[in-house]
Amino acid sequence: MAVTIKDVARLANVAPSTVSRVIADSTRISEETKQRVRKAMEELGYHPNLNARNLASQSTKSLGLVMPSSKDVGFQNPFFPTVLQGISEGAQEKNYALHLTTGKSDKEILDAVIQMVQGQRVDGVILLNSKVDDRVISYLKERNFPFVLIGKPYKDIEEITHVDNDNLRAMKEVTEYLIGYGHQEIGFIGGSLEFMVTIDRLQGYKQALQNAGIEIKSEYIIHEEFLREGGQDAVREIMALDKPPTALVVADDFMALGVLNTLDELGIKVPDDLSIVSFNNLLLAEMSKPPLTSVDINIFDLGFQASKNLIVLVENKNEPTKRLIISHRLIERLSCSRPKQ
Repeated sequence: MAVTIKDVARLANVAPSTVSRVIADSTRISEETKQRVRKAMEELGYHPNLNARNLASQSTKSLGLVMPSSKDVGFQNPFFPTVLQGISEGAQEKNYALHLTTGKSDKEILDAVIQMVQGQRVDGVILLNSKVDDRVISYLKERNFPFVLIGKPYKDIEEITHVDNDNLRAMKEVTEYLIGYGHQEIGFIGGSLEFMVTIDRLQGYKQALQNAGIEIKSEYIIHEEFLREGGQDAVREIMALDKPPTALVVADDFMALGVLNTLDELGIKVPDDLSIVSFNNLLLAEMSKPPLTSVDINIFDLGFQASKNLIVLVENKNEPTKRLIISHRLIERLSCSRPKQ
């Protein structure tokens, strides 16, 4: 026999309408009554039929998640499981489910988002990265559909709620950190310039060099995919220069792993011959040889704040646009030293 709302009401000694209000988390019900009703639900093993409730309220209690394209960095880079963990915890707190979508190309991803929105499968959407001229963002804005972006919008920054790090400042600090060690020849291995995070970090790198009166050399700046292979290709190119750099900033620990592997093959020692600082402070950074000095960007928090703020937007259409900046800090390990004279 299925347990009904009436059974719960009887056990908790309240009206069935009170049970419904507790399930909807109504502010009109006292905390004491809520606890009594929830205890009764637990004892009876009663699970509210969310679908029936959602039909009544026109809400799906689901958030859509747009992963980067599957041929891209998507599922290989450990950044994503961590950010998903944060998103998932933020959603669970408010009993929202997650609906994941991806595709092989930008067009496939846009089609999947249109299906999600028009099929009323989700109440809001989280975008996991910020691209230059993103058609998904344009579509969601046109539809006036609630969404939150992880990263900085390419345009309309005042109109889009987003959660980001101050990537320009973080990279500027990292570059200054290496200059502080005495490095003048500093290379930059970044991701693709179609991502806002790369544009910001490149800007921070250039600002630090300019402030220190160091010439910016275009041959020291290389853009690759945020993948291990990306790091491998980039470092071969940069170390083959007539005057290779004495230090590198790498946009991502996963890429830095590829850099370390290749340096090892080339017989270049870190930090004796080359200093490295990377980003994200993944577990990889701690376990690599040598352990990498890396910027912790609080990936979990990026995800947690994204889902938390999306739910606020979904539940209150008049919520103002927010720009949430998540803090970062440099974790010093053993991959930096003074340059050889």
